[in-house]
Amino acid sequence: MRKAIIWIVVVIILAVAGYFIYTNYMTADTGGETTGETPQGDVVQAQDVTVGTGAEAKPGSIVSVLYVGRLSDGTVFDSSEAHNNEPLRFQLGAQGIIPGFQIGINGMKEGGERLIAIPPAFGYGDNPVRQDPNDPASAVVIPGKSTLIFNIKLVKVEEAPPATTTSEATE
Repeated sequence: MRKAIIWIVVVIILAVAGYFIYTNYMTADTGGETTGETPQGDVVQAQDVTVGTGAEAKPGSIVSVLYVGRLSDGTVFDSSEAHNNEPLRFQLGAQGIIPGFQIGINGMKEGGERLIAIPPAFGYGDNPVRQDPNDPASAVVIPGKSTLIFNIKLVKVEEAPPATTTSEATE
């Protein structure tokens, strides 16, 4: 009987210690080096479906992607298919594309496919996206505080054109 009580106490101590370690160390902020984190702990999550073998998408490079954007409930709000299957082309790191989308593409290689989950902090935040941005009465396409899910295929990576200096631009 005494041995059983000792074992129960040992198991309880180990369980409490394990819980303490988990809550204090496993959920600690990692600095957001590759996933993109806010101080609140919002993280852009990315999972490769297929790892590409071509050129790597890096900040400054011009990327072309095919995509399907969904809300958490599975509703498709935008896709390349809705734009005649034309790839979305943009410079990685430039303004105009939500940060979470750029964070999720960074590091992909040509031919790769990735699933990305973007929390509101790296998407549109509290702001709803409307069908007509200039008409506050138009239909809401993306509700505020939405997590966005993207299926992305990286079609092409190009080097950014060389930057022109001020003296080159005036000559």
